[in-house]
Amino acid sequence: MNLTEATLLLVAGLAAGGVNAIAGGGSLITFPMMLAIGMPSVSANVSNALSVAPGYASSVVSSRADLAGQGRRALRVIPTAIAGALCGCALLLKTPRHVFDFVVPFLVIGAALMLAFQTKLRGLVGHPAHVSDRRAQVMLHTAVFLCALYGGYFNAALGVLLVAGLALVLEETLARVSALKNLLSAIVGMVTILVYSIFGPVNWAAVAVVAPATVIGGYLGAKVARRLPAKVLRAVIVTFGLLVGTYLFVRAVI
Repeated sequence: MNLTEATLLLVAGLAAGGVNAIAGGGSLITFPMMLAIGMPSVSANVSNALSVAPGYASSVVSSRADLAGQGRRALRVIPTAIAGALCGCALLLKTPRHVFDFVVPFLVIGAALMLAFQTKLRGLVGHPAHVSDRRAQVMLHTAVFLCALYGGYFNAALGVLLVAGLALVLEETLARVSALKNLLSAIVGMVTILVYSIFGPVNWAAVAVVAPATVIGGYLGAKVARRLPAKVLRAVIVTFGLLVGTYLFVRAVI
């Protein structure tokens, strides 16, 4: 890796960390950059997953005020997130990718639309304040597992899916949902680090450049997200999710 390539990865890492903290989808900045400097696709995907994971941790630190009072909930869903992420990693390492690549764009676009029409969808699935505690817990764990499964497999736009899923089943402000999203993204990231560092073809030089940059970007991005009005934050996440989904769809069909 030469100086130019390292600089490009550094800039991509800063941008990806910030985007992940605010909306999710930062992997679509770092992953193409890794491909652009000549890394094989599988190595780029695995290295990218490891690189962006530390940025989620810094986002958690930056948004910790909005995690206050959610400790018990977080402890209940962390095992579910770990199980989902492990299943996703196994799918990536053991199954053909082309089928899932075609499904991913629709998942991301669907998540963005789900967040956009959250109020109407709550009328169908039940408002969190109006369902039994047991049903609310089932809905929460289902959403977390499916999102973590996706995150372990692909990761890109994981934040969009998590915000959409959590906002649908929790009666919380979007800022507090985003803070929980950061925590669960960090958990999924730690699982991918453990699995891919042992079993995946990691380019450690690229990780060494990108990972510290995502930490800085993630911390700053979470600060920005906390200051955005709920309507603006929702609009940003929905818009970015639709753009990411469209990009992934075009890439899958070309």
